[in-house]
Amino acid sequence: MYLLYSFALAVLFVLLFPYFLYQALRHGKYISSFKERLGFLPVSLKDNTRPTIWVHTVSVGEFLAARPLLEKLKKEMHDVRLVVSTTTLTGQKLARAEEGDKIDAVIYFPFDWKFSVRRALQIIQPSAVIILETEIWANFLRECQRRSIVTMIVNGRISPRSFNRYRRIQKFMSGVLNQVTMLIMQSAADAERILALGASAERVRVCGNIKYDMEGKSQKSKVKSQELDEHFALSATKNLIVAGSTAAGEEKLLLAAFKELRGRQPVADARLLLAPRHPERFNEVAEILQASGFRYVRRSQVQAPSEETQQADVILLDTIGELALTYRFAAVVFVGGSLVAKGGHNILEAALYGKPILTGLHTDNFRQIISDFTQANALVQVSADNLVAEFGRLLEDRQAARAMGERGLQVLEQNRGAVDCIFAEIQKELRIKN
Repeated sequence: MYLLYSFALAVLFVLLFPYFLYQALRHGKYISSFKERLGFLPVSLKDNTRPTIWVHTVSVGEFLAARPLLEKLKKEMHDVRLVVSTTTLTGQKLARAEEGDKIDAVIYFPFDWKFSVRRALQIIQPSAVIILETEIWANFLRECQRRSIVTMIVNGRISPRSFNRYRRIQKFMSGVLNQVTMLIMQSAADAERILALGASAERVRVCGNIKYDMEGKSQKSKVKSQELDEHFALSATKNLIVAGSTAAGEEKLLLAAFKELRGRQPVADARLLLAPRHPERFNEVAEILQASGFRYVRRSQVQAPSEETQQADVILLDTIGELALTYRFAAVVFVGGSLVAKGGHNILEAALYGKPILTGLHTDNFRQIISDFTQANALVQVSADNLVAEFGRLLEDRQAARAMGERGLQVLEQNRGAVDCIFAEIQKELRIKN
């Protein structure tokens, strides 16, 4: 089965190679990271003087979720070296921005072939590997087990769709899952699914969702927020809509709704801050804005405040890592990837500031969080047909908007605690190993 798995990965790589080549030539992706993905890490990353914990976060969302855990590990385990890996370029940039502070080293996660995995493990030599969400890389986990490395999947989740796919290879999955030292799941439902796939009950725990523990109000973030405010007069904008993590197809829907909304007298002064999810779409969205007729500015091209930047109808946030800083200024937040079938994105960064939140109907990636918020009447799910109506209602009825935001903040506060639970399990496993 492992041979078939490795062969399937190789076939998939060959099939996707034209896509990788296009992305490399068009957007500069993958070129600089290819060597690391093959396991060729700098020898300087070797450090035999202290134990190493390797934390793997796929992309931006997982890295942001891991921040509180990284801070906890750094604070409580002073002699431990923290190495963070990512899969995507955007995740890598965010992680590298904090290298030397919360993180000792940042690398790309290796391709899941034996030779690349072995090279990476030989350099990093971790005592423990912590994997955010449910990144199940069979060869990597097998090699870790052979080296007696503690492996933990934390904040694990198995959606019904993924569960049905995994069941087709349940025998293989059972063997892989039982090579993991500990599986810490987000909810009881996730735990039931992982057990049904063959994980041993003594390896499974439930600690809640680590994303509820995120922090966004540090002094560093306040300083950066003030800079954005000065450049674009965000706090002076009464009716600011922040549309975050938008996907292809959503910008045109949002701009059409925005145009209709500005025809309504009470909110005719509304402004829109638009933040596409993927950097490779920044230019595409700029072209859409150019054709829309709205006055717009690109964040990446603004170095100082001006009348143009402070009065633009639309601000295109074409940078990485600044979206969460803008939520504090919003009157209403829309979280994208949800009007189209992308599974949605994290709403908690907006909830942290007590903001009323809208999403589309496609939110499978955050099923439990969306359920928590809808049950508390702290979220409104919309389609393109009622987008204008809900934007207008929340902008015009500030009392209702404020109450919704407060309910969301309550949901967030009530569900905190996953980091402490996960940290306790990490301590337990490392003590057992030692």
